[in-house]
Amino acid sequence: MIKLGEMQELVIAKKVEFGVYLVSPDDVRGEDKILLPQKQVPEDAQSGDRITVFVYRDSSDRKIATTKRPKIVMGEIAYLKVAEMSRIGAFMNWGLEKDLFLPFKEQVGDIKLNGEYLVGLYIDKSDRLCATMNLFKVLKTDSPYKVNDMVKGTVFSLKRGLGAMVAVDGKYLGLIHEGEILKPMRPGDEVELRVSNVKEDGKLDLSLKDAPRLQIDKDGEKVLSVLMKNKGQLKLNDESSPEAIYESLNMSKGSFKKAIGRLMKKGIIDITREGIRLAEKKSGYENKNHGPKTDYKNVDRNNKRTSRSNDSRNSGYKTSDNRNMNKDGERKSYSNFKNNEVRQSYNDKNKERNSTTNKRK
Repeated sequence: MIKLGEMQELVIAKKVEFGVYLVSPDDVRGEDKILLPQKQVPEDAQSGDRITVFVYRDSSDRKIATTKRPKIVMGEIAYLKVAEMSRIGAFMNWGLEKDLFLPFKEQVGDIKLNGEYLVGLYIDKSDRLCATMNLFKVLKTDSPYKVNDMVKGTVFSLKRGLGAMVAVDGKYLGLIHEGEILKPMRPGDEVELRVSNVKEDGKLDLSLKDAPRLQIDKDGEKVLSVLMKNKGQLKLNDESSPEAIYESLNMSKGSFKKAIGRLMKKGIIDITREGIRLAEKKSGYENKNHGPKTDYKNVDRNNKRTSRSNDSRNSGYKTSDNRNMNKDGERKSYSNFKNNEVRQSYNDKNKERNSTTNKRK
């Protein structure tokens, strides 16, 4: 059976002056014939030869074949340029002699002459090929992909509260959930994605991230890299705002929490009220900007003692440590010093008493 809007292999059934007639390989009787114009027939073509062609309708609405591949075929989407505007719709350049019709009802937003728009191909009720900007009606849901497969896609619609609609390989319908979107997106963006889920109806759930465990490791590496650039400290923790985390690390808060949780369990970082920092000994990630911890209070105390002792030796001034030294350099005991002081006081009183007695006499 000859299919409209698709590239297919057909058989040369008959040669005529103005071209060759082609039939489907399974059409034994040759009832469904289609013309390939002479200017596109290979010079050495013979009856029975197979040739790959695209089938569409000419300006007279007759099915016709071409060896040219248009910019878009059934099951695909592509950007096409508006070549002409009319009251009933727009005509787009798709690489063939006859432009592709984009009906007014299939347009989304304002369409302008020479503008390029993302469209798909469909067959209308009159069995004619037309373009549509409503890509939901042309994308398939029978993809061959499975969970964790990596795919490429084109964003074609953004829906608040849902996410970004994606045409995977230009053929299959997929969705990036809103929570998975880490940066602003626009229709037309080309993205590399991971299949996170295949629904029962065949639609694909997509993620901009790698598989969960691998992504946590990648996020952890990013956190460590930023830590090393910031002397082993970062003023972010699980209480920081999503905006602050994204600005510093370009990742969501959920991804950040998973990453630092994994790093903490491995003993690579410590989490504090002020933020996160590289662990001193457990990590195996040596922080070159930080040596072993130093007890600065004890160092300061010892330095003061040493300084004071050195000053007393070098300056010649007495300090509290040599107040009670005798002339021989021996330390006086406090008790001896106190006893001598008491004796001196007693002797002074006796002298005073004797002096008073002599005066009375």
